[in-house]
Amino acid sequence: MSLLATKSLVKHFGETHAVDHVDFTVREREVLALIGSNGAGKTTLVNLISGLFPPDAGQILFQGHDVTHMSVHGRIKAGIARSFQLVNLFDQLTMLDNVALAIFSREGKTRKLISLAGTDRAVWEEAVETLRLFGLEAKARMLAGGISQGERKLLDVAVAYALRPKLLFLDEPTSGVSTREKAPIMDTITSVVRREGISAAIIEHDMDVVFNYSDRIVAMHQGAILADGTPAEIRRNEIVTTTLMGTATAS
Repeated sequence: MSLLATKSLVKHFGETHAVDHVDFTVREREVLALIGSNGAGKTTLVNLISGLFPPDAGQILFQGHDVTHMSVHGRIKAGIARSFQLVNLFDQLTMLDNVALAIFSREGKTRKLISLAGTDRAVWEEAVETLRLFGLEAKARMLAGGISQGERKLLDVAVAYALRPKLLFLDEPTSGVSTREKAPIMDTITSVVRREGISAAIIEHDMDVVFNYSDRIVAMHQGAILADGTPAEIRRNEIVTTTLMGTATAS
């Protein structure tokens, strides 16, 4: 069953057809990889779905409801969240504070951050538990600006996870980290989303990550869907192999 579906989604930037009548789906409880060369339209598609850009035409359905013109905050409340390729954290705050801020935002609370002894203990306990899920609890009190790139990637996903999404978009979760860090990062992320029943759509250029961790792969080229299938089907797809393999990077 489809959790999300776009119907003939269109976005042009001048003469560039960034997203050209795209029908895209994410199923419940799947880990999907979105691949394509530079300028393929992957990030633009995710920006449309998450509400950062308005589409020029087409429709976005989430759990059967039309969210095409819903605000970013409305989509987050509905259950759509994302992490970013360029990690978007508050470096002057601790890891714990970054996660707690996401929870406060989700709960619609506008009060300033308070100590763990404060009245919103449940928020802080949830923040600690979220860090634990991502293997970051031991460094909860460290400033986000002082942690490693791999830890920043995990913290960014943890912040998005704290919004309690049903659908989580991950933009290059292993970019900028060493080869040896990639598998542990992906092991952690996929373990959490699968255990919690979250659907995840990952924009990724590393084909080892794509084929080892995804249930389904959607390949984009020049703003359109080039192929959609299981990792085994995509490996056998000569069009994808000729057009993308070895060159698929983030758009």
